[in-house]
Amino acid sequence: MSKMGDQKRIGNFIKDLRKRKTLTQGEFAKILKTSQSAIARMENGKQNFTTKELSRISRVLNRQIIEISDSMDFEINGGKKLRGTVCTNTSKNGALALIFASLLNRGTSVIHDVPQIEEINRVIELLTAIGVSIRRLKGHGLEICPPKKFILSKLFDESAKKIRSSLYLIGPLLHYEKAFKLPNAGGCKMGARTIAAHQYGLEKLGVKIKTSSDHYQVSRSKLVSADIVLYEMSDSATINVLLAAARIPGETIVRFASANYQVQDTCFFLKKLGVQIEGIGTTTLVIRGKADINTSVHHHVSEDPTETMMWLTAAIVTKSKLNIKRCPIDFLSLELLKLEKMGLKYKKSRIYKSKNGETNLVDIKVEPSELTALEDKIHAQPYPGINTDNLPFFATIAGFAKGTTLIHDWMWENRAIYFMELSKLGFNMNLADPHRVYITGPTDLRPGQIVCPPALRPATIILMAMIAIPGKSILRNVYSIRRGYEEIASRLNALGADIKILRGI
Repeated sequence: MSKMGDQKRIGNFIKDLRKRKTLTQGEFAKILKTSQSAIARMENGKQNFTTKELSRISRVLNRQIIEISDSMDFEINGGKKLRGTVCTNTSKNGALALIFASLLNRGTSVIHDVPQIEEINRVIELLTAIGVSIRRLKGHGLEICPPKKFILSKLFDESAKKIRSSLYLIGPLLHYEKAFKLPNAGGCKMGARTIAAHQYGLEKLGVKIKTSSDHYQVSRSKLVSADIVLYEMSDSATINVLLAAARIPGETIVRFASANYQVQDTCFFLKKLGVQIEGIGTTTLVIRGKADINTSVHHHVSEDPTETMMWLTAAIVTKSKLNIKRCPIDFLSLELLKLEKMGLKYKKSRIYKSKNGETNLVDIKVEPSELTALEDKIHAQPYPGINTDNLPFFATIAGFAKGTTLIHDWMWENRAIYFMELSKLGFNMNLADPHRVYITGPTDLRPGQIVCPPALRPATIILMAMIAIPGKSILRNVYSIRRGYEEIASRLNALGADIKILRGI
């Protein structure tokens, strides 16, 4: 692209970010200590930028403007029919939990079918920095061995600060260290996210966690088994307590536990390490820990229900015929029932097993369908209800269905607000409060330019809308999507979509 074209793209990006912060050009100019006319030149692509200037603007807007090495935008020529067959990839959330669970094993753990996505890359960087031996194998495999001594000073490297899953270090590290610090968790920006469920659950096992503005101080004396009621039904807190209890002799009971897919997959792996677990798939887990684990183990990551939900959404909004293979049906049943009642035509194959030998899979053939809004609200619930990560896709689907749909995202303070980005594409949306949004369809949708929200699912649902809307749309700074979906542009293109990858700005 020409220099002038680069300046125009940067200017549009800055303009979009300024408007999202509800700043006028004059207010923005005052903060930057420049003139309003300079801001106008900048946003119209008539300003040459230095790296220093872009850094200042990034700090003011609290958003990276340019990353030469890693920035990526999508240019989507929407309105294309999809066709063919696609396989559901394995789970990001499951793989993350399994990688950290492997640290419990002083022997060698091989985790197969690990998705090659940005968040996994960041975790590998973090664990390698603290001394863990990780070797990539063919077929997306990872061979993992913990060190005799962890390099705790590296826990405050940038990788640890960027991802919330670094919290999973608490459970395994307790068995190697009596005290350590972790940086405050990152990840998706969707409102207040405390670690209360982790803290209260782990306290019952003999762990103390003190929270400060930028880190957690974790310490323990003697670890003990316990009867625990989790403060909330949290996937990550359930997994952290599981990882801590796995090497504590005696019987630990975890009540009000999550039974979600990543929790179940973690349990299947721990059983291979010799840990006894009862109640998998229920809200009460009984763990009989094993003080020392030193074995060789292989485990396959199970399939990702949120990726299946993405493919279902892509087929629905483009009114396409699509065959989606390897769908983890136990974690999609209510979603499919809701869609069926809205008018979706589909067929399921017989159930077969995932490579982990436990997870139930089906193939789903989707037919072009006309959908009608449900009279009832659509909201997430703990398993086996609608998965909280599947809920956002209903926002995009609702824009293509006849009638008004109420999406109630009770779990997160800000995520429903991110859904409102769809209004830039012509969606008829009414935000009732930070948790509830009414969406009325169908409307005359239009292509547009949108900067990805800093959250995976809200960013992905915008992409789903753009592939269905005729015309050229630009989705900027797609790192949020790359965190969770592997080679998403090329996989959609293989089905008939038209997505160009724009790099460098």
